[in-house]
Amino acid sequence: MASQAVAPEAFPSSPTPIGPDLLDRITRTLAETAEHYDRTAEFPRAGFDLLGREGLIGLTVPRHLGGHGAGLSEALRVLGAVAKGEPSTALILFMTYHYHSTPERARAWPQTIYEKLARQAVEGRGLIGGLRVEPELGTPVRGGLPATIARRTADGWAISGTKIYSTGSTGLDWFSVWAKTDDDNPRVGNFLVRADSPGIDIEPAWDHLGMRATVSHAVHFADTPVPLDHAVDIRPPEQWATGAADPGPAIWNALSISTIYDGVARAARDWLRAYLNERVPTNLGASLATLPRVQEKFGEIEALLQVNRTLIRDAAARHEAGDTPGATEANTIKYVATANAIRAVEIGLELTGNPGISRKNPLERHYRDVLCSRIHSPQTDTILVAAGRAALGN
Repeated sequence: MASQAVAPEAFPSSPTPIGPDLLDRITRTLAETAEHYDRTAEFPRAGFDLLGREGLIGLTVPRHLGGHGAGLSEALRVLGAVAKGEPSTALILFMTYHYHSTPERARAWPQTIYEKLARQAVEGRGLIGGLRVEPELGTPVRGGLPATIARRTADGWAISGTKIYSTGSTGLDWFSVWAKTDDDNPRVGNFLVRADSPGIDIEPAWDHLGMRATVSHAVHFADTPVPLDHAVDIRPPEQWATGAADPGPAIWNALSISTIYDGVARAARDWLRAYLNERVPTNLGASLATLPRVQEKFGEIEALLQVNRTLIRDAAARHEAGDTPGATEANTIKYVATANAIRAVEIGLELTGNPGISRKNPLERHYRDVLCSRIHSPQTDTILVAAGRAALGN
């Protein structure tokens, strides 16, 4: 089911300032239902209703279309607060933020189509996600043509094929489907498909360790009709390889993924701090937080998270100053930040023992969620080979 519109009167007439009090309230509110969505693996509807009421789904939409016109640093502030409360919501939200963050996209897409999606986002709807991964191909980041095919019809296109790991599947309004045309020399690119179009079947295949509320199910298309102008960006395959040199998408992806899983680690850190201060073993007569060994390990967590904050903020500031880190550097930040986030939560498990892996305590959920950082493209082998090759000069 696509996301529901919030009543227009629920939105401010102009973007409201995004202060720390608002972000703290969003974190606390989302955290209240995080366990429910983890256990049910449902689309986190309550979170998006909240974000819609606060006018935050259109955060990166340009101001002249009613959005905040936020840049990367501001988007990361919001994603971090959302992820600290419920990270699946943040991952789904990131996709919509990214689609509206690139001016080139607005210029490349038909103007009426882009403006339609932008205004929907401002109204608290218009969630969009990229459907790229396939059963045989895997992720297109590693090369190859998709099996999903777009055939020309009298009225436009008909899309057929299967996408897996489709983040946000049951709650999105729009699918951006990576497909090839049926030409003798096929073009490849994004076809914009309404989520309520005929010929779409969502198979509930997502049953993973963590990030369960991303509802990253399999989506099957069977001659799904798409208007002609909704082939919003299709090119010869070699042009996509050339476009990969643009560092803008890489920095948005790397820093957003880093921020989301850093948010998970910060939620785990906060829970651990309360636990260590409240736990008073009878043989100790004082809280666990008074032990030097515990203080040392908690200090290690703080150091890891401080490194993450410094790396992410510095790279975002450079991007906004016109000195965007290249893709190799951006992805190296993702590698370091997500590894630090995982390690920070692991230290919490070391300090808590059995209570930390009890389903009644959030630390167990945070650990399952943070481990999912490893599967996002580009993955570790791709990142480190590129970094090593660049450093070796070949």
